[in-house]
This record gives sequence, structure tokens and C-alpha cells, in this order.
Amino acid sequence: MNNEWIAVCKCNHPKKQNEMKKGIHPEEYRLVAFRDMSNGHTFITRSTVSTRETVEVDGTEYPLYKLEISNTSHPFYTGKVKLVDTAGRVDKFMSRYGKHMEDRRK
Repeated sequence: MNNEWIAVCKCNHPKKQNEMKKGIHPEEYRLVAFRDMSNGHTFITRSTVSTRETVEVDGTEYPLYKLEISNTSHPFYTGKVKLVDTAGRVDKFMSRYGKHMEDRRK
């Protein structure tokens, strides 16, 4: 191991030692329900996100934030190859280029 290299990379600046900026992080967090719209999974965590809708979970009402995809529906986490398309992008592509793809197969 090269000790000269370690000495050069080590930061000795007094102001850079684990100091965070003051006043840029939110002070108030609240419990918010996040719902995956592709499979209906709902989880609750602390957040500062603003919402207009609410949902009742286990007898308690929480602000609701809707997600298109989460770890319960993403192919990377589920192991499924096909991604559920909530916006209809696949159908839109097939309506535009489906005939072209069929002609290429012939």
C-alpha cells in the first residue's frame, strides 16, 4: 500500500468534516400513505409531500400519494420480465408500428 497516496487523499480541511448546511432540510414530517396504482399495495411512511386525497388504513385516515410503480410491482424487485404499463404506452406503440412489424416478419 502506498502511504503517500493515502496522505494526499485524506481531507484535513476543518470545515469539510461532516458539516451539513443549516436550514435547508424540512422540520415537519407527517405520516403519509403511498399507494402503488398498478397493484394496489399501500405503505405508510413519514414524508413532507403535499396531497389532496386521503385514505383510511387500519382505522386511521392518512394523506394519500399515488405512485405508478413501487418495489412491489417493479420487474427488478419482483423477478417478472414484463412491466405492467399503466399509461398504455405499449398499446400506443403497437397501434402505430404493429403493421410495420407484421410486414417485416413476412
